[in-house]
Amino acid sequence: MAAMTGVFLLAAVIAPLIIRFAGRTGFAALALVPAAGLAVSLAVAPQMLTGAEVWVESYHWLPALHMSLIFRMDMLAWIFSLLVTGVGALVFVYCARYFDADELRLGRFAGILMAFAGMMYGLIVADEMLLMFIFWEGTTVFSYLLIGQYHFRQQTRRAALQALVVTTAGGLAMLVGLILLGNVFGEGKLSAIVQRGYTPGHYDGLVITAIILILVGAVSKSALMPFHFWLPGAMAAPTPVSAYLHAAAMVKAGIYLVMRLAPGFSGMPGWHLMLLALGIATMFVGAWQALRQYDLKLLLAYGTVSQLGFLTIVSSFGSRDLTTAALSLLLAHSLFKAALFLIVGVIDHRVGTRDLRKLSGYARCSPLLFVLALISAASMAGLPPTLGFAAKEAVIATLLADGSKEAAIALIGVVIGSVLTVAYSARFVWGAFAAKPGVDPVNPGPDSPLLRSSPVLLTTLTLIGGFAASALDRLISPWTRQLPVTGSGQPYHLALWHGLEPGLLFSLAIIGLGLVLFAFRTRVSSFQAAMPDGLDFHRGYRWTVGRLESFAAAVTARTQRGSMPFYQGVIYLFAIAAIVIALILNDTWPTEIRFTASGLQLLIASVLIIGAIAATTADKRFAAVVFVGVTGYGMTAFFAHQGAPDLALTQALVETITIVVFVLVLRRLPARIGRSAGRLSPSLRALIGAAFGITMMVVALVAFGARVDASIGDMFPQLAYEIGHGTNVVNVTLVDIRAWDTLGELSVVVAAATGVASFIFVRREGTLQRIDANRPSVFSRLYRPVEDEVAPAWALPEEENSEERRNAWLLAGRTLSPANRSIMLEVTVRLIFHAVIVFSVYLLFAGHNMPGGGFAAGLVAGVALALRYLAGGRYELAEAAPIDAGKLLGLGLVFAAGTAVGGLIWGSTVLDAAWLDLTIPVIGEIHVGNSLLFDIGVYLIVIGLMLDILRSLGAEVDRHQEVDERRLAESLSTEQARPDSQELHTLLGRMDDVDVDGGASGGRL
Repeated sequence: MAAMTGVFLLAAVIAPLIIRFAGRTGFAALALVPAAGLAVSLAVAPQMLTGAEVWVESYHWLPALHMSLIFRMDMLAWIFSLLVTGVGALVFVYCARYFDADELRLGRFAGILMAFAGMMYGLIVADEMLLMFIFWEGTTVFSYLLIGQYHFRQQTRRAALQALVVTTAGGLAMLVGLILLGNVFGEGKLSAIVQRGYTPGHYDGLVITAIILILVGAVSKSALMPFHFWLPGAMAAPTPVSAYLHAAAMVKAGIYLVMRLAPGFSGMPGWHLMLLALGIATMFVGAWQALRQYDLKLLLAYGTVSQLGFLTIVSSFGSRDLTTAALSLLLAHSLFKAALFLIVGVIDHRVGTRDLRKLSGYARCSPLLFVLALISAASMAGLPPTLGFAAKEAVIATLLADGSKEAAIALIGVVIGSVLTVAYSARFVWGAFAAKPGVDPVNPGPDSPLLRSSPVLLTTLTLIGGFAASALDRLISPWTRQLPVTGSGQPYHLALWHGLEPGLLFSLAIIGLGLVLFAFRTRVSSFQAAMPDGLDFHRGYRWTVGRLESFAAAVTARTQRGSMPFYQGVIYLFAIAAIVIALILNDTWPTEIRFTASGLQLLIASVLIIGAIAATTADKRFAAVVFVGVTGYGMTAFFAHQGAPDLALTQALVETITIVVFVLVLRRLPARIGRSAGRLSPSLRALIGAAFGITMMVVALVAFGARVDASIGDMFPQLAYEIGHGTNVVNVTLVDIRAWDTLGELSVVVAAATGVASFIFVRREGTLQRIDANRPSVFSRLYRPVEDEVAPAWALPEEENSEERRNAWLLAGRTLSPANRSIMLEVTVRLIFHAVIVFSVYLLFAGHNMPGGGFAAGLVAGVALALRYLAGGRYELAEAAPIDAGKLLGLGLVFAAGTAVGGLIWGSTVLDAAWLDLTIPVIGEIHVGNSLLFDIGVYLIVIGLMLDILRSLGAEVDRHQEVDERRLAESLSTEQARPDSQELHTLLGRMDDVDVDGGASGGRL
């Protein structure tokens, strides 16, 4: 199961490549992945059908927190796996001809659809609750991306965001419920919790609260009232998405969770009240709205909402017979609704419309499609001899036999909703295929047999399922026979014909009333039009979102004043207040205070204090940066004095990089620090700063004095040597002992770097264009509007500048203006660059036992790249590192995350360490561990981050400045007053020295 989930996700990664080379036909190849999942499920069918076999896989995740990756396939999960994989395979085959050959972003769509299938498969086989929640939210995210496939349409974007907001809100409530339920039961396995079930006791209120919160997530995912409005809106997605996500997969997740919980918690107070009320209301409202729709997809969407309410009603009982009926109805609905959506896709594909008022005579054009739609719609209406008829009769018969008050209420709701279902099923067939007076017959275009193959197979299964209902009963009974028995105690068996019994009479009455309702459809439409609209939940959602946006705008207008000192002052004041309250409540204070352990500490502290004060009083930005750097290097001296060379090395490198970044940014800011026109005067700023500094000093003293137990850090040297096989405690801690923390931080760094770079590289009109030149190693990595770029001198054809290239210390040196060029710097960088890179590699491999490691090594490489940039400019940086920073970031994250997952393969837990001891001639014995791979990931991410910084804050700022200079020169030349280069630089350097509320106001023309 875990391997199959991994295959889905791996296929999602390579799917864009397959579509790129094979085109839309690649979907047929990708269909082999869910087909393989179906084959795996069918292979274990003999064991599943015995009812005693349960397939369990367990992998240690966080043993210290008693968390594991537990996958479990019992009979219920097995039935759902057939739907997810079987219908998924058919949908992929359908996509091979549904989309046009020149469809945009088709590879992306294929990858996301495959990832969704993997998430859905993982959801139904996950037994550990937090793991299940991860897959649950994965389906939410990928469904959002699938619904938003046509992102250039405003309606699509709104529908995708609406689905994301609604289902995510429900998912968050569900997460709280899962955590609460796990804490109450002291157990993370969902199957074990359900087996223990609900028993009134001391934690009665907590259990009820937890289950209700979990049901909120299920209700929102399965589009029950009041969350039902997101599903019709999601019909903006391509038809294959509607057929898979909104008929057979995603919306069934909530039903699956109800079925999973019902055997243990259906006796809980409020269970039936909540689910029956929501189910009946949803069934009625969905069917009523389906009768008002003219778009065939919307008609089916509201019908899906109604059927989900129907499924919730029956699934909520958790008894043997009603669960048999619920599972049969689930299978029937997935087959006929997926087929109907795909049929609508064929109609839309051939005719170009889904409006039933414009469709006329389509049955004559495509008799096969008409027969398929007629059979599937008959199953939806519950007409014999389809599977839908057998399932609906089973529901009515088991509700009658149950005899409880809840069953009687459910029966009334089911009958009313089923009458409406028959009416809108007939409306669908009439609207799509009938010849309508006064409407021109349609003239459909050609279609592909491959496009019809999926609805043909689904409809065939619907018909076979009706005749083979008894065999289907044997498929379901291994799960249902272990559930509680209600009513007479005689088990109900699925069959197409039970004789003349009350269930059949109810079915005939429902069919008759539904057809009568359809026959008087004109009067029904008039009645619906005369009825008040009632509660419009979609309008309520829009009103709520609008009010939140207005409130956010009002709050922002009053608090976001554009003054950085004001923001910082508010943050510091609140921090001081919170910390002071904590200090007042603290009852553990240090008994003695040692201000210093040596005279050198006093000297270093004095330097730090002087540098900090000088930075606050400097009137030039560059001087302030230098003084801030003094404080940073002072900390380097302090770490070195305290015997922490690794920290000292890292601090020195970080401070160096920070100064470089500051200098890059300063080029676009005024030279002098302007006077603030804000509310915070210099004296008030000084007072707040001093108060915050003193507060933090007191916190440090109290924190050291409040320790009552031995520090866990005292164990790290031993852990680093015995478990991590290293003597550099800092590096072993980062890549082994606390690798989870490092992996999380790396993810944050990659996300932040990508986001910041994306903002800086935004272009006018929102487009990015590539340029092709004779130097692809450089130019293929540079993005810019074509009209704003001027090629450097060395980017000429090879024969025209080969002599220049041979004699240049740096390849791009000639692209710099003489005023900005330093031959001494070029020579120095040329001599030391490769040595610095080699030194960074040495630090990478030596860091496990000596000062260094991936982080420090990456910073050293970053310093080398910064030197190349400072010496030769942005083209020199591109030549030094002809690779996308994003690729380095992604590759590094793959190394780190791959090492984490690899721990499950070569060990027993995520990030479990594995070591290989080798004896190499001359070198001797060496120890190589997977932590080295993790460190290589850190190394690549840091280099990628440095490239992002240099290219966004360096190269991109250079590009902006060049464009500004050229435009200024062009504007001056029109006035016949073009200055020379020195005058131009002087003009650009004249910037306003006055800040507004402490922020730079000049710097750009």
